[in-house]
Amino acid sequence: MIRVVRLGTPRARGEGLRLGTVRLLPRGVKKGDVAKRDYFDLWLPEVAPSAELVSWALSQPWTDKRWATFARRYHSEMRKPPAQRLIALLAAVSSTTNFSIGCYCENASRCHRSLLGELLQERGADVLTTKGTKDTKNKQVSS
Repeated sequence: MIRVVRLGTPRARGEGLRLGTVRLLPRGVKKGDVAKRDYFDLWLPEVAPSAELVSWALSQPWTDKRWATFARRYHSEMRKPPAQRLIALLAAVSSTTNFSIGCYCENASRCHRSLLGELLQERGADVLTTKGTKDTKNKQVSS
């Protein structure tokens, strides 16, 4: 089972290993304290949006049109072979172990973690939203 979470929030019971699917380490947090402070146990920037896409995303407020553009560009980045292999691996591992994926964004519905959760579901992974309800229809929920 994969849980989609906001990094830095308290861990859920049975959550398992927390993967940080972000480009940057948390600001002001020593590397040795990242897991202790509920950010992540392992850093997995390979499935985060590129630095260029993150820069573009943060340059203006979200609108539905900008979100659609972001989603299209993120999906394009995730179609590259290294990302595809990692997504397939995560989906396969989810059938035997619990873990979580996350990002720092406050609103999951405007964050790549919701898109990554959908990609994992498309590969057969069982994904839970941040609210703890099964996200069987690929709905995006707020954190």
